[in-house]
Amino acid sequence: MRVVGNRNFVQSHHLLTPHSKGKHRIVSSPDDSTFLFHDYETFGKSPSLDRPAQFAALRTDSYLNPIGEPQIFYCRLADDYLPQPKAVIVTGITPQVACKNGVTESEFAARIYKLFTKKERTCIVGYNNVNFDDEVTRHLFYRNFFDPYGWSWQNNNSRWDLLDVMRACYALRPEGIVWPENKNSFPSFKLEHITKANGTVHKNPHNAISDVYATLEMAKLVKKKQPKLFDFLFTYRKKQKLMTLINIPQMKPLVHVSSIFGDARSNVSWIVPLAWHPNNHNLLIVADLAADMSPLLELDADVLGEHFYTRKSNLSNKNISLPIKLVHINKCPVLAPANTLRSEDIKRLCIDRDACLANLMLLRQHPAVRDKVVKVFANTKPFTSSDDVDAQLYDGFFSESDRAGMNILRQTAPGDLPALALTFQDPRVTNLLFRYRARNFPGTLDDAEQKRWLQHRREILNTERVHNFLLEIESLAVLHQNEVKKMFQLKALCLYLQDLVS
Repeated sequence: MRVVGNRNFVQSHHLLTPHSKGKHRIVSSPDDSTFLFHDYETFGKSPSLDRPAQFAALRTDSYLNPIGEPQIFYCRLADDYLPQPKAVIVTGITPQVACKNGVTESEFAARIYKLFTKKERTCIVGYNNVNFDDEVTRHLFYRNFFDPYGWSWQNNNSRWDLLDVMRACYALRPEGIVWPENKNSFPSFKLEHITKANGTVHKNPHNAISDVYATLEMAKLVKKKQPKLFDFLFTYRKKQKLMTLINIPQMKPLVHVSSIFGDARSNVSWIVPLAWHPNNHNLLIVADLAADMSPLLELDADVLGEHFYTRKSNLSNKNISLPIKLVHINKCPVLAPANTLRSEDIKRLCIDRDACLANLMLLRQHPAVRDKVVKVFANTKPFTSSDDVDAQLYDGFFSESDRAGMNILRQTAPGDLPALALTFQDPRVTNLLFRYRARNFPGTLDDAEQKRWLQHRREILNTERVHNFLLEIESLAVLHQNEVKKMFQLKALCLYLQDLVS
């Protein structure tokens, strides 16, 4: 474990130069704003195709003091889905527990949507939520006819991810916090590891409410030990604020903290912005200044594109490593002025400042590289849609008229849904509506619809899937044969399967 002393966070704008005396004035979050810490436990890793098991949330004021009682919901499983056995072993939540204590997914989604949207200026926070929990939310709302996106920005709402805050704290201002290491001697940012190292009680990892409290404690820890860093990252979590840091014409370097750089590099590097993605204005094309610039300068756009979009194992030349990265400006990325990295941190993190500066000068001498990278991404292969409507959220936005129709669907009593005469432009809505009724209100299906649903279930719960499900349970049973609780959970999965296919 690593413990470092305490020092203030200061930053200025000098090029790749350690911090100077200039300071940014950061205004803390207004008193009427709140944080909503939240977490999902799910029955699998796929936000689109797997299902939520449990949700928990706790609201705090802008100073991280809890407001009101924690909220905990379970979600019943529909009968066209098989949980991932490993997920059940991790969370300890069996389908039987979720079904006994839970509500329909429709009601589950409605409760969460109300929590997210009932109070203006809510910052919705989690731990790795941008890459997982927020995707679970989006797909949950999509399946149940709520706006998949508005909850995170309407009424001055926002979102924030404490995982990247912890990574940034380790890289930029580690003082005052104990940093546990993993088996490879790199810092571990697993919530259960970092809470334990810093003396926070976290009795039930992978229990939603336990993880919510643990995330809150980590936020308090950073706010206490590194308040200026906390305020900076909070202020610059939004796209509009981040845009003020980005200067493409001058190729102004920035510090970027992200898992794309890997544990061995402490998830941090200097980057330089090159251009905006030609087809997605939320994507910033950058170059990693610690990488070799030769491929970017020497290869043409077609070859660069092939290397960027092809798995390394499938490339003819596996030795080429591209310095190009994409930063999702709407996903709370950690960006900061280049000089935020202090001299002692540059040394501690083994960053070659001279090499980075040389690469920056090289890129500035070849401004045409911007046009090249734009061409690389202009030739992006078309998005491949899934055949499963549950996984078609990102096929496109719904029209105003379809969204209005979906609002009517949500407000209609279940028994009146079959007689509802609505026409939708997007075929996804009609397919979703059938599944929505079958999963949440099966009693509303007529004979023909029941046969259609039975056929759908047979396709989902096919022989191969059931066989693989049982094989995984057998494998886990061997691994956990001496653990009573886990063996009970595996037996519960077998019983659940019997009920589904009988």
